[in-house]
Amino acid sequence: MIEDSMKLIMLGTGNAAVVNCYNTCFALCRGENYFLVDAGGGNGILQQLQKAHIPLNRIHEIFVTHAHTDHILGVIWMIRVVAQAIQKGEYEGTLRVYGHEKVVKVLDWICRMTLPKKIVARLGEDILLCEVETGGCFQAIGLEMECFDIASTKEKQFGFRTTLPDGQSLVCLGDEPYNECNRHYVEEADWLLCEAFCLYEDRERFKPYEKHHSTALDAGRLAAQLGVKNLLLYHTEDKTLSTRKVRYTAEAASQFGGTVYVPDDLEGIQL
Repeated sequence: MIEDSMKLIMLGTGNAAVVNCYNTCFALCRGENYFLVDAGGGNGILQQLQKAHIPLNRIHEIFVTHAHTDHILGVIWMIRVVAQAIQKGEYEGTLRVYGHEKVVKVLDWICRMTLPKKIVARLGEDILLCEVETGGCFQAIGLEMECFDIASTKEKQFGFRTTLPDGQSLVCLGDEPYNECNRHYVEEADWLLCEAFCLYEDRERFKPYEKHHSTALDAGRLAAQLGVKNLLLYHTEDKTLSTRKVRYTAEAASQFGGTVYVPDDLEGIQL
């Protein structure tokens, strides 16, 4: 793999309550280095990384979209195992975990309240919790990530936009619906990553709108309206996994003429 080739690996694709797949999180791969976005709700992140053949010592940046349990608790395990690897001489360099003010505060508190002192001692040394603000940028795998507040109706949450080495733009909208205030971040993106809680035709069964989420139909319509080229859907229910890829793709494609991706856990997509 050449240094500037980019791949997205979906480590998990499910919403908070799933049991048949892992919570939504993914890694961007550039060469031999990985940028982790969220980490799911527990130590299942360690198994997902192992299955995806992602070495722990090649992850030096993590971005946490928000402080809900299904996104942030896996980060506690990442901090723990990285700290242990540092102590064993199996991890070189610094792990930087980026998030908005509440994310940083929650991570710091949970770590200090639940992890052994020798692990906590690494905070501020080899493991840094880095606060970001909307409009602010940070570097990960040699790319500049520009953060923005997605204007969540439930929990403060950030997404990001980046430009890939080949000039393509990639936007992560987190796990709640698009807000028009962020049009300048999202419009004409080459890659748009956004949630689709369920199919529109299944809305009475899964109640996406009551949960402040959207459907594959909504996501397809949004991508068409914003001139997006590639649409990737995640954060779904897990009761229809056997038909999810086909049915979600078809529903989004009924509104959107670009390419629709509905990945399974551990699926890789060349960007």
